[in-house]
Amino acid sequence: MTSDVKTLAAIDVGTNSIHMVIVQIKTAIPSFTVIESEKSTVRLGERCAQTGNLTEEAMKRSLEALKRCQEICRTQRVEEIIAVATSATREAPNGHEFIRRVYEELGLHIEVISGQEEARRIYLGVISAMELKDEPHLLIDIGGGSTEMILGDGRDPAYLSSTKIGAVRLTDLFVNTDPISQIEYDRLLSYILGSIERPTDDLRSLLNSQNITSIKAIGTSGTIETLAILHSKENTGVVPNPLQGYEIPFADLENIVWRLRRASLEERTAMVRQKRAEIILAGAMILLETMRLLGVPKITLCQSALREGLVVDWMIRHGYIEDGWRYQSTVRDRSILKLADKYGIDTKYATQVASHALSLFDQTKAIFHEWGDDERHLLWAAAMLHNSGHHISHDAHHKHSYYLIRNGELLGYTESEIEAIANLARYHRKSEPKKKHDNFQCLDSERHKLFVRQASTFLRIATALDRRQIGAIATIRVVCDPKTRACSLRLTPRQNNDPCSLELWSLDYKKQPFETQFNVTLSVSLESS
Repeated sequence: MTSDVKTLAAIDVGTNSIHMVIVQIKTAIPSFTVIESEKSTVRLGERCAQTGNLTEEAMKRSLEALKRCQEICRTQRVEEIIAVATSATREAPNGHEFIRRVYEELGLHIEVISGQEEARRIYLGVISAMELKDEPHLLIDIGGGSTEMILGDGRDPAYLSSTKIGAVRLTDLFVNTDPISQIEYDRLLSYILGSIERPTDDLRSLLNSQNITSIKAIGTSGTIETLAILHSKENTGVVPNPLQGYEIPFADLENIVWRLRRASLEERTAMVRQKRAEIILAGAMILLETMRLLGVPKITLCQSALREGLVVDWMIRHGYIEDGWRYQSTVRDRSILKLADKYGIDTKYATQVASHALSLFDQTKAIFHEWGDDERHLLWAAAMLHNSGHHISHDAHHKHSYYLIRNGELLGYTESEIEAIANLARYHRKSEPKKKHDNFQCLDSERHKLFVRQASTFLRIATALDRRQIGAIATIRVVCDPKTRACSLRLTPRQNNDPCSLELWSLDYKKQPFETQFNVTLSVSLESS
């Protein structure tokens, strides 16, 4: 294997199934080829009715499936595994316990991603496999626990949404009769219509603003693939291989749903495979009603989705994809700046604070810490958003900042990264991180907790050094003596005659957490420019 070929595995821990693809990435082109795939129907979304927790049986099934994935990865000599968990894990009260258990038992790290981030990566997967030709397309992904809708033309997505309806979730909630009774069917239909009302209204408004009267649609996921197989068998007697690009007209889908509604489980199993037969009606109804509300004439199957999107996202993050994908490489930066604008943050001031925080981070690296570029970016993001809490109130604004960042639907980040950013902003003033703080305990590893403890001290000092929010300090020079544990900040004022009294006072007030974390004594002096 040449040096420009990498073998990567992407695992999607979903509500219904665990999917894995193993790809070979040719970094010089760049492109990737799927060389192995694995799927296990584990029904992780099986929840305790009283607590909402993932059940022990569901977690055991998932652990066994993930163990098999690891064995396949070893056989294929996979260099790196990317794994994400979606709605079942992010919503369950014990979801983080499950993630921790996977790491402790298998050594596999799984990142939980938000619904919006799931939608973005699904979009990446689709446009890696289909050419949208700069024409707006509606993408629909129906999973076990959530349904994602995306509007895009191959460039930046115009709309991303994630709704808490999926084939497994709705079957568990509404389907207890076989065949489904009229009462249960009506309840299921009403719930679907109520759930998709907002995203379809938003999409109609966007389409109307662009004078689009008929939208092309692409569908991904097991539900839509199963419907495509059923449709092809019944219409041609042959299932195409691959199914990529297969089309189902709306009228034909309507007929399929009509028959599924009247069929018993045994009859549905004769139409589709057993495990999918149990949940296919709810999934098909979500698709049908979405298409009906948006006037979609047909749906085209794309067999690439979240797993392939994980691969593309990895390639972007590692600098292998540019050109037509360049907009995606800045999605995280743009998402931060968009949130800053939403909450009325003074970005000139925030940029100055971020500059100071990163200067401290860079100059103390390999002396006080070994954090890398990923953590450096999280510190930048927190610095840009640390004052977002002022949007609610000046009092306790650091706590408000945590809430706003945590719920701001940042794109390009995993849930643990968003949690780290929010915690850094939370601790830019007042109390230091404490075990009794619920937000601090939400950090999913001791590594993330250590990073927040240490990096928040850089942010505290950075905010102190721009206390008047006028950019009074031009540069910071860090001088350390590891033997005596003495550290000096040599500050250059922007104006030579400025004593920077307020900044020095604020720094003296805020330096203690830095001294404690790194076991140093911190002194400060002004230097002439």
